[in-house]
Amino acid sequence: MQSAAGSRTVEITADGVSLEGDLAIPDGARGIVLFAHGSGSSRHSSRNKFVAEELRRGELGTLLLDLLTSQEEQIDMRTAQLRFDIGLLAERLIGAIAWLDTQDETRALPVGLFGASTGGGAALVAAARRPGRVDAVVSRGGRPDLAGEELRNVRAPTLLIVGENDPGVIELNKRAMRQMVAEVELVIVPRATHLFEEPGALERVAVLARNWFVDHLGARAVAPLKH
Repeated sequence: MQSAAGSRTVEITADGVSLEGDLAIPDGARGIVLFAHGSGSSRHSSRNKFVAEELRRGELGTLLLDLLTSQEEQIDMRTAQLRFDIGLLAERLIGAIAWLDTQDETRALPVGLFGASTGGGAALVAAARRPGRVDAVVSRGGRPDLAGEELRNVRAPTLLIVGENDPGVIELNKRAMRQMVAEVELVIVPRATHLFEEPGALERVAVLARNWFVDHLGARAVAPLKH
């Protein structure tokens, strides 16, 4: 099924369930970024779709994936438990990476992971468990602390982006950084809160993510793009 902006809806079997995603591969793609949405969100998240559009401007493919089935989403709306099941979410990300390896248009592309909120923890666990396949991670307002002891196994260069007015999450990100041996950088976006709803905040996140992935996924030697 073809959807907006040159993307198509795909069905991926991962961790024993069927998941839906939106895949878009620009011409000459230098890598692909798999999105791990956050608490109570989905592949239709307007924030993640905004970031994905910016990544495609940097010649990066994107896969926005629902990590829960529709039935699980209904359960999670009532209990808010599955969104914190980091092991479950990570295994589904790993399954999606395996699916990318079966597709002609993506199997040769370097893989990056973009995680938001609890998806940040899941992305880091997936990176730790697939060190030879995940080449970069970006976390937006994420919970890297939820990756626990897996943090020390992450090898992919990692960018942590947090809003200035999100002090609790800033502290959690700083604690996680201290446990990591991989290249890791923390960027605090001025005046931004947890959802980066302030004017210009999400735009800043998108450019930071784009440049990080272009730097670390680029198949060709190119300088980071500027806004």
